[in-house]
This record gives sequence, structure tokens and C-alpha cells, in this order.
Amino acid sequence: MAKIWCKDVVDEIRARVTSASWHDPHNGGTYSFLDDSADDVLQIQRVTANKKYTDKMTFTFTKQGHKKACAVHACSESQVFSIADFSTNYCNLRNLYCGSEDGCKPVRHDFSSEELDISPSMGAGNDKSACIAGATKDALVVDV
Repeated sequence: MAKIWCKDVVDEIRARVTSASWHDPHNGGTYSFLDDSADDVLQIQRVTANKKYTDKMTFTFTKQGHKKACAVHACSESQVFSIADFSTNYCNLRNLYCGSEDGCKPVRHDFSSEELDISPSMGAGNDKSACIAGATKDALVVDV
């Protein structure tokens, strides 16, 4: 759950994906949009720095009534078979919404969030400490 309006969460993710000043802290991958035409769904891909692996992500955003809060549901999936992902899919997602209190570098909106449900597939990890420096692949669903 992000403690900010959904439009601002979407704006921050769009800014990180497109900004020349923001860099993937996990292992220097490159993010790009597959589809960002809707305000409540973003489809993104991330290619590793060595260009060997591609992961695809979907984010959905749901306004929480009249509260300044946004439910973020996201899934990252490796496009190749892997046994262990060393938290890569988790970090793919987390590094696009985490705030400065988590050690991340926001581009436009610095906000806090609470991860309510993390459902990794077999072999996928969810180690926050892996997100700021080096890893590999699988599939993961995170509700923020």
C-alpha cells in the first residue's frame, strides 16, 4: 500500500523508467514500457545489463476510497526458465516504487509504502537487501 495518490505512484514509476538520471540499483538493468497508455495499469520490461535476460512486469493501481493511499498490485516474470532468481523479480518491482526511507532514489515523488502480501513462485526470492546491488531470475507477485 503506497501512502500517496495513485496518480503520483504512476508518475514516479514512469519517471524512473524514462529518466536518464535514475539507474537500476539492482544490477544496472534497463527498464522500458511495453504499454503505459492507461492510468491504472503499466506494463514494463527490464533487460539485464549484460542483455542476457528479460523480465516482464505488470503493475495495477487502485485508489483507496477518499484516502491518500494507493493499492499497488504487481507481478514480475522472467522470460527464461530458472531455478533461483536471487530476488531479481522482487527487486524489479520494488525498485520502481520504494522511497528514500528504503534507501531508494526517487525521481519525482518520495513516499512510503507497506508491502502487504508477497507471493513468490518456487525458487523466487524476496530479499530487500538484494535490491540495491547484483543478481539473476523467476516469477513473483507483490501487493503493495
